[in-house]
Amino acid sequence: QVQLVESGGGLVQAGGSLRLSCAASGRTFSGNAMGWFRRAPGKEREFVAVISANVINRYYADSVKGRFTMSRDNAKNTVYLQMNSLKPEDTAVYYCAAGIYQIATMKENDYEYWGQGTQVTVSS
Repeated sequence: QVQLVESGGGLVQAGGSLRLSCAASGRTFSGNAMGWFRRAPGKEREFVAVISANVINRYYADSVKGRFTMSRDNAKNTVYLQMNSLKPEDTAVYYCAAGIYQIATMKENDYEYWGQGTQVTVSS
């Protein structure tokens, strides 16, 4: 059974940092792009970051560019999202997802497996 399990969320003050992890089990995803999405209260889920299977391509939402960094450790079947300079508007449930393809994509329909999410709350 394939599972993606996020961790690392929590409550942090504005300007602080958090590092999210997403551990995959049940199969290896070294040949798949991996992404992070988030859903803020009262809003639809939105793209945050993606990393291609070969690690060459990484894309970020404009709202997080320069503050968030996504990485992956294929040996551990794990991806990470380092979030710095957090803002209250970053408050959301963060989801990791495993892509269908090797290439980086921002479209939710290009992702096959999803984690349950981890809550990030940024206080002002």
